[in-house]
Parts: sequence; C-alpha cells; structure tokens
Amino acid sequence: MVNKIDKPCIIKSAGNKEKIIKEYFGRVNSGATNVSIAFMHSPEGWFEPGQTPEFEEYTVVVEGTLHVKTKNEEFEVNAGEAIYLSKNEWVQYSSPFAGGAKYVAVCLPAFSPDLVHRDSNK
Repeated sequence: MVNKIDKPCIIKSAGNKEKIIKEYFGRVNSGATNVSIAFMHSPEGWFEPGQTPEFEEYTVVVEGTLHVKTKNEEFEVNAGEAIYLSKNEWVQYSSPFAGGAKYVAVCLPAFSPDLVHRDSNK
C-alpha cells in the first residue's frame, strides 16, 4: 500500500498562544492510528499545559529552541538536536526564546486528545 499525502491538516493547539501544527500522518489527516508525524511551529513565549501522554514522542528541533520540562529535569533542545519521551512520562513543552521553535514530532501510537491527558490546573 502507498499513501501519498498532498498536504497536511492544520490542527488546533493547546497553550497560551497559537501554535501551528501541520499533521502529515495521524488520526486526522491520514487516518493512521499507529503513528502521527507533524511539523510544529511554536511562537516565542508559547507554553502548553503539562501532560502525561499514553504515547511515545520523538521530537527533532529544526529551528530555534524547544524547552522540555519533565518531573525531574529540564532540557533546552536546540536546532539539530532531538529528544525522546516514553509514554506515561509527565512533560511540559514551551518555546520561551526569541524566534520560538520549529520542530517535527512523531508519536507512537498516533496523537489523540483522549491519549494526551493534559493537566487541568496548569
């Protein structure tokens, strides 16, 4: 089977500012439930609520810096670097630095609002 994607779907993001999410593969754009692949562009000063997702997430930063906070550590993931988070790991993403961040996220299984488990008080 071959599935050529002509264009991504734009998906609404969580957070204090609008982040652009372009899903190429995943539940919304291709119907895939086993994986989602999306290009993200988060603006300077963006942050989202913490979450404890039921999926693994692989993130590759293409431009800028993505701040990644877990229960025990914080990371600055710069352009050309990547980070992996296992499922059920609490995490909070933000882009506090000038220019924001552009990055690719791969989730296994595919991202779903029902699987992300965002914090309700943050």
